[in-house]
Amino acid sequence: MPDPLQLEIATPERLLVRERASSVQLPGKDGYLGVLPGHAALLSELATGTLAYVSGGQEHFLALNGGFAEVLNDHVRVLADTAERAQEIDVDRARAARERAQQRLVNPILGIDIARALSAMTRAEARLRAAQQAGAGLPTEAGR
Repeated sequence: MPDPLQLEIATPERLLVRERASSVQLPGKDGYLGVLPGHAALLSELATGTLAYVSGGQEHFLALNGGFAEVLNDHVRVLADTAERAQEIDVDRARAARERAQQRLVNPILGIDIARALSAMTRAEARLRAAQQAGAGLPTEAGR
């Protein structure tokens, strides 16, 4: 079995993860990217979504909102605009944010920024998916 990857995940405010991982799944701008030890060098823009990684046989999840990822010499570096570990996510707050964004899209008022409402809804859904995948007690249709 190849040596694990060194994974670092940071935001401008803090370092969230620095550990060894056997695999990483990233929300790339054009779709999800899977990274295993020995992966070719890569630089990718990240989208809003769920980052998953396996460390010590256990799967971990984070909600990301944009940023960049670099894969080089079995080292994965992620600099995210914002990121939260699944266990840090306030599920009720994420549900409320999703609901507000959906209401803005369903009942638009004059001057509403549709792109901002869509972005808010996408972020809330990513947070809910990460919490659900980590088993935070959400129903399976968290992305509803």
